[in-house]
Amino acid sequence: MIHGPKSTQRKAAILRKTMSLPEVLLWKELRHRPEGLKFRRQHPAGRYILDFYCAAAKLGIEVDGHVHNTGDRPQTDTHRRLWLENQGIRVLRIAAARVLADPVATAEAIARYAKNPPLTGDGDHPKGGGGVAPET
Repeated sequence: MIHGPKSTQRKAAILRKTMSLPEVLLWKELRHRPEGLKFRRQHPAGRYILDFYCAAAKLGIEVDGHVHNTGDRPQTDTHRRLWLENQGIRVLRIAAARVLADPVATAEAIARYAKNPPLTGDGDHPKGGGGVAPET
């Protein structure tokens, strides 16, 4: 399993205590191990911290609010995704609005995606305001 330096681990511990509302709602569902998969929240990966991580599927899940579409954030997110992919981790981006609308269905869709990833393409392509497949 991928980890980060002590400084990143300390920051992840702080972030676990200050998660956004969409992250909290999604965590309430993912912690129940949908599809039998264990998810971690605010998981260090090198110098990055993934919102959620499933080691069994080597899948990082990022909950994206509107800020991910502004400034240099798209470029930063791309660099992050490429580094994670080089470590063997797929990245799935989910719009915060989608989580807020239906956290249960979103968690179920993430678990299905983790169990049966698509054969081609990656999960970092925005769809509808920063969210991506899987569709519910």
